[in-house]
Amino acid sequence: MQLMKVFGLMGVMTALFVLAGNYIGGSAFAMLFFAIAVVMNVGAFWFSDRAVLKMYEAKVIGPEDAPDLYRMVDRLRQRADLPMPVVAIAPQAQPNAFATGRSPEKAVVCVTIGLMNSVDARELEGVIAHELAHIKHRHMLVGTLAAVMAGAITLVGSILRWGFILGGGRDDDGNPLVALAMAILAPIAAVIIQMAISRQNEFQADATAVRISGDKAGLQSALRRIESAAQRVPMDVNPAAAHMAIINPFSGARGMMRSLFSTHPATEDRIAAIEAVDLRIPA
Repeated sequence: MQLMKVFGLMGVMTALFVLAGNYIGGSAFAMLFFAIAVVMNVGAFWFSDRAVLKMYEAKVIGPEDAPDLYRMVDRLRQRADLPMPVVAIAPQAQPNAFATGRSPEKAVVCVTIGLMNSVDARELEGVIAHELAHIKHRHMLVGTLAAVMAGAITLVGSILRWGFILGGGRDDDGNPLVALAMAILAPIAAVIIQMAISRQNEFQADATAVRISGDKAGLQSALRRIESAAQRVPMDVNPAAAHMAIINPFSGARGMMRSLFSTHPATEDRIAAIEAVDLRIPA
């Protein structure tokens, strides 16, 4: 299922790039944009984890840099029967966390400085378990690709807008309203992709997390604390990577902005779903 999503994301991005190229310069540009899409697909698969870490300005650490955090990740990943992931810390004041990487063997668990400074050990354990659950279910490849694809689709929208403004189009038969519609809808499509992927995965990761840690209250408390902080502490990160975080980094945005980037289920819905989890079922 996850593999099908990966190919679906790659197909959507390729189709949009080809359509954009065809509108701007006909078949020659369509082939050029197809080649660009292929390169981006390959790059997204192999290097998307690095791209997401860069979006969050995160740095990889070793056991000597944050020994308590490193030991916690190691202990929980053994409970989850996973290889030891790379551990990273992002210098963001907002408490948050995410997992990335193309496979469990190439996974990264990243937390922000804000998270380490604002939650207790029990809550941090719940957050780490949640990110390991994403790795266990192989959500992170799809989520990481979605972050890269969302950025690429937004780029397509920007290309089309400029083509429309500058009078682009391969000939007089082209309908500029179609190009304008695509320019407007492309970024919206990027957000829809993020939402569709992220929301269903968060519930599954929450349920697996509490089975890994054996503690519902820790994760529930962490979600409340992070949600509250996200409404007060802004995060300077590319919106394309918003769905990767355990809580929407833009929870503090208002009006249309908050609605646009609501890539996660409501926190209270997640907390209620955690309460209903049967801990007797293996992680």
